[in-house]
Amino acid sequence: MARVPAAVLSVLNPIRMAPRALARLYRSRQAPTTIQLVPQPHPWTRAVGLVTVVLVGAWLGLLVVGNVRVPVGPMNTTMTLRPSLTGGTKINISPLGALELNSHIAPVRLDVNVDQLDPDRSQALVDHPERLSGLQDEVTEDVGRGTLDLAVRSGVAVVVGATALGLAVYRRPRRAMAAGGLALTLLAASGGTAYATWRPDSVLEPKFSGLLTSAPSLVGNARSIVTEFDVYQKELARLVTNVTKLYDATSTLPAYAPDPSTIRVLHVSDIHLNPASWKIIASLVEQYQVDVIVDSGDTMDHGTAAENGFLDPIEDLGAPYVWVRGNHDSMITQRYLEDLKNVHVLDDGRAKTIKGLRFAGIGDPQFTPDRSRSAGAEQSQELAGARLATALRDQRAAGTPVDVAIAHEPSAAREVDGEVPLVLAGHLHHDEMEVLKYGTRLRIEGSTGGSGLRAIEGRHPDPIEASILYFDRDTRHLQAWDEIELGGLGLTTAEVSRHLPEENQPGAEPSASTSTTGTPSPSP
Repeated sequence: MARVPAAVLSVLNPIRMAPRALARLYRSRQAPTTIQLVPQPHPWTRAVGLVTVVLVGAWLGLLVVGNVRVPVGPMNTTMTLRPSLTGGTKINISPLGALELNSHIAPVRLDVNVDQLDPDRSQALVDHPERLSGLQDEVTEDVGRGTLDLAVRSGVAVVVGATALGLAVYRRPRRAMAAGGLALTLLAASGGTAYATWRPDSVLEPKFSGLLTSAPSLVGNARSIVTEFDVYQKELARLVTNVTKLYDATSTLPAYAPDPSTIRVLHVSDIHLNPASWKIIASLVEQYQVDVIVDSGDTMDHGTAAENGFLDPIEDLGAPYVWVRGNHDSMITQRYLEDLKNVHVLDDGRAKTIKGLRFAGIGDPQFTPDRSRSAGAEQSQELAGARLATALRDQRAAGTPVDVAIAHEPSAAREVDGEVPLVLAGHLHHDEMEVLKYGTRLRIEGSTGGSGLRAIEGRHPDPIEASILYFDRDTRHLQAWDEIELGGLGLTTAEVSRHLPEENQPGAEPSASTSTTGTPSPSP
């Protein structure tokens, strides 16, 4: 058989293979085709997931390694950064309690735990008192060094924590590195926010809790804090040296030294027949060397003659008692109080000078022991406030301006705006402070009786609240106030918060304006 030339084969091969190719094509078309689609997550879902991984990982990193041990003066402390919605600084001095400062606004809080005192360094301060003069600078330097170390360690902690968790969740190095980078960015932004909102003067408005609230000497005197901040800082430095004794007994704290240039007023309200209130008031009078007690009403619950015996302890509280009628106090209650010694009942705008301050007040026009509210109650409150405002205006025109006005309901108290520097009220069972449109400061006190007998009606007991108001004896203007809050029925918590009026804040410009009493406002 003759051989077929190669050139001919090259032409015939494609033709020969064509049937096989057509058969494969036919089979492929007959077989069903399955395409698997992998759903892609929404970009917002991916972003939320990444942020969640970053926050959880950063928090875990801070929890594990985000703290430093720093010696601060004679103390050994542990500094920690914690996630927080409000920021601030919290100093824990176990077992005495805690000191909270509104030092900054950022999503991180600085916790400082006083672990123990170094015996050698503490004894050195006791043996060489001259070292106290440099203790403030030493403490400042120690805190600065510790804060820098904490910032570096926290940065490493959040990056490692977020990266490790990102690697565990995504199993992709690129995603894990993105989580670590985002964590570092968030920490840097938080640090920048804290630095921008840093308030070094927050030490002037501390909040004490625990056993520390039993030492008013820690709170300090209003006028000395405003005018002698250096002295106050030295007193804080001295507190550092006294911590050793404080661990043994809080009674070793230096006693509160009364300042003759400051008038201290205890503001109470809405006792509502709570017999425990008298012991608390007597304790505050003794502890803070109170000059005057002001009660803005609702001392009783039903205003009956049978309740009058509840008022007898007022005579032995140790300070003059200034009182206005509330909507749970009857005229029977008012007449009984008028006959008690050391009690000053104010009504119809009549003013009295007590311990250097001139007070005027008006009784509540409503008597609602059944907790009802009659028609036109708001109008009657406004009319009562207007009568008080008229009386204040007349006395100012006569050259005897009033320093403090008192009404039970805030709606009545607001009517005296512009006629008096300060007006006190109650009724709401929670404390508020407000500067009204024409410059009068309205102070609303909470319930000093923890809402009295009705405390057992609610799910959570109301706290027992009172305030210490500090007045300058010369200008008779409010210099500072301390909010005191005790746990309600069955609770044992306690907090003391210091507050300063805006004009007494560090760095405030001296005011050249004339106050509502015709006396120039005091400069800080």
